[in-house]
Amino acid sequence: MTIRHLKIFLSVYRSNFNMTRAAEELHMTQPAVSLAIKELEQYYGVALFDRIGKRLKISEAGQRFYEYSAHIISMFDDMEKGMKDWDSFGVMRVGASITIGSQFLPYYVKAFYNRYPDTQIKVTIEPSERLEQKILKNELDFALIEGIPHTPPLVSEEYMEDYLTVICPTNSGFYPGQLLSVEEFRQQNFLLREHGSGTRDIFERVLEAAGFSVSPIWEATSTTALVNAVVNGLGIAVLPHRMVIGPIERGLVIAVRVKGLSFKRKFHIVYHKEKFLTSSAKAFIELCQNYEMDYPMPKYNGLY
Repeated sequence: MTIRHLKIFLSVYRSNFNMTRAAEELHMTQPAVSLAIKELEQYYGVALFDRIGKRLKISEAGQRFYEYSAHIISMFDDMEKGMKDWDSFGVMRVGASITIGSQFLPYYVKAFYNRYPDTQIKVTIEPSERLEQKILKNELDFALIEGIPHTPPLVSEEYMEDYLTVICPTNSGFYPGQLLSVEEFRQQNFLLREHGSGTRDIFERVLEAAGFSVSPIWEATSTTALVNAVVNGLGIAVLPHRMVIGPIERGLVIAVRVKGLSFKRKFHIVYHKEKFLTSSAKAFIELCQNYEMDYPMPKYNGLY
């Protein structure tokens, strides 16, 4: 059994148990991939996959083997990265969902560089679901997301409270601070963040708990696009409060509330449960957790 065997197994697992697809990703032949899986099964004396017709399904032993393999390969990759990049010691791969990445992360990184100027931070800003997949593939060390992670192997630590605000056009007939009934709220045209974003996830969780759902007329990854659509009277949006303070204060939109609905949420720091966190990574996480106490919180300036 070798590291090569483990990487082949992980590729098959992450290719939805499709050996042909895994072979293409590994630039191998399909028979070579099948042989490697067979060698693993013979070595351990267990069936890693159940063969149902021409399809593979992970077995209970295979699921356990995946957890071990993911941990071993993660540690091996960390060793490779650490030793090969020894001259640039301290590289961290940090992910952030779009709201956190555009509003908070630049301040976190700046503060961290002031404390640890020799550290290099590589940043990826994407929707939460994509960040979770990158953590599983060991492409990120950890990520800061707005919602709750959906993948079991990930550890999640709350680090800051936030909430969403309902904003309406100034000519909509509503007034600032108005308390809408649920029925009034449901009848509006909704302009929402895309599926997979932490903001959309929280919004839909609140509505599901209240027993209803809505179908948006607009979906966007850009907060500015949604705010501008509200400014132009196209509907209402439900967005992170800190991201809409500026437009509200300038009178471009108005904020209202909905009776019985609370859009409070927590930001989370997530990483793989088997991930070895370096001292630099732990220091960065601690900075994020204590940022509100040590620094003034940033306010969205409308550039994104």
